[in-house]
Amino acid sequence: MEFTIAKATLELIKGDITEVEADAIVNAANSTLLGGGGVDAAIHNRGGPKILEECKRLREKEWPDGLPTGNAVITTGGNLKANHVIHTVGPIWHGGVHEEPKLLRRSYWNSLKLASMKELKTIAFPSISTGSYNYPTEEASIIAIKAIKDYLEKEDKIKKVTIVLFSNRDLDIYNKAAIEILTAK
Repeated sequence: MEFTIAKATLELIKGDITEVEADAIVNAANSTLLGGGGVDAAIHNRGGPKILEECKRLREKEWPDGLPTGNAVITTGGNLKANHVIHTVGPIWHGGVHEEPKLLRRSYWNSLKLASMKELKTIAFPSISTGSYNYPTEEASIIAIKAIKDYLEKEDKIKKVTIVLFSNRDLDIYNKAAIEILTAK
């Protein structure tokens, strides 16, 4: 599905984020920035060693204790179709009582802000924190759509945001959230 938000387009698709052509794709990274499972592993595997090399430099120079939850950094896209990878650390779900919604929103917001600062026009997100971090997809989808909507209404540098979902179930959940949030009067 596609939606218009201010001067931008939000697109929701089922697919493989490593195959998306965009100025940047977002990696649901862990704080080490050194690769992990799920989307993180797929991006590092497909993107090749240049991404890991840049992540290691970021760790050495800027984030020796790891990237804090909600923050975002950027590297090359390596061998990916995307020119850049924005790495963000989403929250681990602990029942929603440890600021998880606020931290998840910050992951989306800071990724969009970094893309804008780098003058990138197109960005693709996975469903951050809903894999091995166990964030409930229904709640995560609402936070993601609202964060993207709020950002695009405030800043007009980004022209297209794509959310790439791994399954039909997740795509249905995100489509439902987008319809409720973006078509409400």
